[in-house]
Amino acid sequence: MTNSLAALATGFGAGLSLIVAIGAQNAFVIRQGLRREHLVPIVVVCIASDAVLIAAGVAGVGLLIQAAPLTLVIVRWAGAGFLLAYALFAARRALKPGALNSAAPSERTTLAAAVSAAVALTWLNPHVYLDTVVLLGSLASDHGPEGRWPFAWGAIVGSTLWFSLLGFGAKFLAPVFARPGAWRILDGAIAVLMVVLAVLLVVP
Repeated sequence: MTNSLAALATGFGAGLSLIVAIGAQNAFVIRQGLRREHLVPIVVVCIASDAVLIAAGVAGVGLLIQAAPLTLVIVRWAGAGFLLAYALFAARRALKPGALNSAAPSERTTLAAAVSAAVALTWLNPHVYLDTVVLLGSLASDHGPEGRWPFAWGAIVGSTLWFSLLGFGAKFLAPVFARPGAWRILDGAIAVLMVVLAVLLVVP
């Protein structure tokens, strides 16, 4: 029991430490949280995706990915292309004041588009595979057969807590983003972040 609790706590800390850094997926969740738009399905997609990837890593899929580096190369270039496209959309929103009003019905994102973006930002990001599948899978193996699954549950709990706080906590910043200028800054920062992440994916 003591070993399982230790593995659970270690998994919780490791999972949080890997997902807290602001990346493409987190930036998208923050923006949707501020807009209060399709937030529940987006958070569910992010949590469920992380849970599947963590479980796959603990089950040993990480070893298979390490043995087939071409897989990561393909995902890396596909992810870079998607991030650049998303950066263009964010830059367009930042440059057009009319697109900064989150309350405007014509500017609301459809549920299908929002969920598709969440799925793409998660599954086309090779860093997600490196962090959740390879790294967490390797760390879990250090706890042995009995401790690796408590480790996995700890990491999943950490992921669930983070995305819940990130999405539903963003509403407290809503007064700040009632001004179009704040949305301009946020979308501009997201566009720059996406470009930087895309470059980092393909540049050794």
